[in-house]
Amino acid sequence: MKILAISGGTKNGGNDAMCKEALKGAKEQGAEIEFIRLLDLNIKPCTGCTACVQAIQSGRGNMCVLKDDFDWLLDRIFDADGIIYSIPIFEKGATGSFRTIMDRFGPRMDRGHQILATELAKKGGKPVDPRFLQDKVVSFMAVGGSEWCTSVQCDFGIHALTPMWKIINNEVFSWSLGIAADDEKIARAHEIGANIAKAAANIENAEYKGDKGVCPHCHCRNFYITSENTKAICCLCGIEGNIVIVDNQVRFEFPEEQLAHAHDTMEGKFIHANDIKVNTARALEKMKTDAFKKRLEEYKAFITSSLPEK
Repeated sequence: MKILAISGGTKNGGNDAMCKEALKGAKEQGAEIEFIRLLDLNIKPCTGCTACVQAIQSGRGNMCVLKDDFDWLLDRIFDADGIIYSIPIFEKGATGSFRTIMDRFGPRMDRGHQILATELAKKGGKPVDPRFLQDKVVSFMAVGGSEWCTSVQCDFGIHALTPMWKIINNEVFSWSLGIAADDEKIARAHEIGANIAKAAANIENAEYKGDKGVCPHCHCRNFYITSENTKAICCLCGIEGNIVIVDNQVRFEFPEEQLAHAHDTMEGKFIHANDIKVNTARALEKMKTDAFKKRLEEYKAFITSSLPEK
């Protein structure tokens, strides 16, 4: 059993300390451990070229055109049974370096796409790494200097739903400058490390150990409130339901059939994939028209992007 901890903070700072304390807890449970700092790596932002999806859908395996440290990181991640992230909070959410990892994961590492690619490989295509289909557990620790932290847990959940990893802890540590000197928070990091090691040793029976949130399905606290009375959409799993008050407690209630549309379930992923397939085909037809080609040429001729002088 192997647990990998990934820090998104400054060298020897609070996030490094939280990762290392969590790894102490994991090691006590018998885990092999590894530690990586995101800021030590050269990871480029996703360009949205869709080469990875095109490769998957044409049976050419799983690939990315960018050449940097991401595939090295991917190999370390999928060599582990459990992942722990400790990420600073920037502007209420996760840092840009973490969100770059999120972007590079999706859609390339989406579990639904891995299944599709595996099926295509049976017909003579190139198979994806079988590790990409293995179940995995993940825990998140967000470290912030104030209480401005209202979107970071949702950011973390979005990352986990792409490969369909089981979240064990999704914790926020607010007012945490100098966190390495806070005995209570350090003890919690140690416990989080022990939790994920125990979960990785028995993934089939792993249970969520964190904040129960508001959404009873994914534990998210972030919702898109529509103008239709109490209707709301969970920002993480995408389930549609209603925000209600019961015994002075906020609750999110939804019909049972909505579970089949949840973005973190295989059914929901296949629904989404089919929607994209239909809309892509429609868009490609429009892009073949003379009107579209003419408009594109007009935009190219209208203005070019500014560049710094060299």
